Amino acid sequence: MYKHVALLVRKDGMSHEEFIDHWQTVHTPIAKEIEGVVRYQQVLPADAEAAEFDGIAELFFEDLEELYDALGSEGSRDYDPDRGKAKEAREDVDNFLAIDERPRLIGEEVVEKDEVDGDTDGLYKHSAFLVRKEGMTHEEFLDHWANEHVPLAREIPGVVRYARVVPTEPEHAEFDGIAELYFENLDALRAGLGHESSRDYDPDHPKALAPREDVDNFLSIEDRPRFVGQERLVRADDLE
Repeated sequence: MYKHVALLVRKDGMSHEEFIDHWQTVHTPIAKEIEGVVRYQQVLPADAEAAEFDGIAELFFEDLEELYDALGSEGSRDYDPDRGKAKEAREDVDNFLAIDERPRLIGEEVVEKDEVDGDTDGLYKHSAFLVRKEGMTHEEFLDHWANEHVPLAREIPGVVRYARVVPTEPEHAEFDGIAELYFENLDALRAGLGHESSRDYDPDHPKALAPREDVDNFLSIEDRPRFVGQERLVRADDLE
């Protein structure tokens, strides 16, 4: 399944609470009906004061061309749809988002572990927006991520689901990928991945320490935004 992930930054002069209210009461009813969308989920920060962003919006499509038609080309932060709910949603974006500060990534979801059968509503989620280490190609990054890091990350204590989002057009993407780790509660997440306000972490458990040590082999830590929040399922045709 193809996925559009947007890291949301509120408009200047708007509080986080005002942002959440507009996002959920005004924008969500429009966005969930965008043509081609089969699943829509949001991630709200576990600690808004410590978070780097105000939230994450994730729209899923079965067909990549439908995604591009609705949300723009693979290389653009902005888009200008001319039809239906996509046009209506785009017009509302200016009412609550700082577009220039909203990174996004279009990619294909690859599920590496799933103990919840895809039902992620209410789970706590660590999303890491990955940037490869200097001197490494995107292809080398993907190879190391899939073959060296994934087997380690799957074993982090408390992880009930692990998914990767691999960019469909890496030459246009702002990140080399997204790593999504799900936990049943916030305490389990913090035990495995550190406090929500830190991009880096220093776990004690050997199965959490091993992937942390491997991170330095293929990631640029300082360029890697991360977001800790609770997932909220808005639409899920695949679960009906």
